Amino acid sequence: MKLGVIKIPYRIPLGPYHPALEEPIKFTVSCTGEVIESTEIEVGYVLRSIELLAQRRNYVQNVVLTERVCGICSGIHSTTFCMAAEALAGIQVPDRARYLRVIMAELERLHSHLLWAGVGADVMGFRSLFMEIYYLRERVMDALEAVSGNRVNYGMQRIGGVNRDILHSDMLREVMKDIREGLVEKIVPIFTGNRLVKARTEGIGVLTQQQAEEYGVVGPTARASGVEIDTRRDYPYAAYRELNFQPVFAREGDIRARIIVRAKEMLESARLVEQALRDIPEGRIRIEDLLPVIPKGEVFVRTEAPRGELIYYLRSDGSDIPERVKIRTPSFMNIPSIEVICIREQLSNMPIIQASVDPCRSCTDR
Repeated sequence: MKLGVIKIPYRIPLGPYHPALEEPIKFTVSCTGEVIESTEIEVGYVLRSIELLAQRRNYVQNVVLTERVCGICSGIHSTTFCMAAEALAGIQVPDRARYLRVIMAELERLHSHLLWAGVGADVMGFRSLFMEIYYLRERVMDALEAVSGNRVNYGMQRIGGVNRDILHSDMLREVMKDIREGLVEKIVPIFTGNRLVKARTEGIGVLTQQQAEEYGVVGPTARASGVEIDTRRDYPYAAYRELNFQPVFAREGDIRARIIVRAKEMLESARLVEQALRDIPEGRIRIEDLLPVIPKGEVFVRTEAPRGELIYYLRSDGSDIPERVKIRTPSFMNIPSIEVICIREQLSNMPIIQASVDPCRSCTDR
């Protein structure tokens, strides 16, 4: 009698604290041999109840509070909250402020995408690539500091406009030039042509277009799977309509496609910043009313955060404190897709697979 080999599935916990996870999240991976059969995802380790706190503070305080939802994409949260309040109050933001909001949003997108690319390179063990990427990230953060005075939590937004004007436009143009050169000459060729990187990214962690649509995935993760969505094009806000924004898409849906989409988005972000600096109109940067009254009503506003569509729902009872603030972050939609992306993949690829979605636990546990 010939005996066969019986493979017994086993479960491995990754996290909530793990060298490849920059924030706490727990993946419980079920494997047969070295092949992943299923994954369970648990979040909620850094819950801060920001939505509840927002319903106990006035609108000015909430501009500061919402900027603390995430340390990487902080500016887009305060921008979206201000846009919601402005929509309720019928406030027309000055044209110069609209352009300044685009410049800050695209600088923040560059910062976020470069941070993600550096984390991905580090997870793959490519330390020299990590250092090249983080040099460019430091340049972007220098630019953010030159504009706002801060490297994170910029304090630029207010209801009715922005707090500061740009004083160093030449420095911003120089940074955009460095970003383009660094991406075209170093980062993109290494990410797309290096044998080590290709072995860890090409054909791995595939998310099909159908799966992306079923999971409601947003942002670069969706666009890398052929889902043609981008709030900047589909629901233009700030000055995106005037700047002829062009979204970036791919069809393969693997880790490499997600890398390429983000790399091309960085080039588009640099172009948008340069065009905004060239075309920005003269005039005021905020309305004269420093404390506008937010009337009774409700509104739904969406923007394109670095990781995808960001939604704010705001309901006012006419007082200076919101009656309800609801935030739906892109990572809240993207993280569940990791369950299907990693099926039938090697366990050793799990760190780069989850990193390729660029999940933000801070945003998800808002």
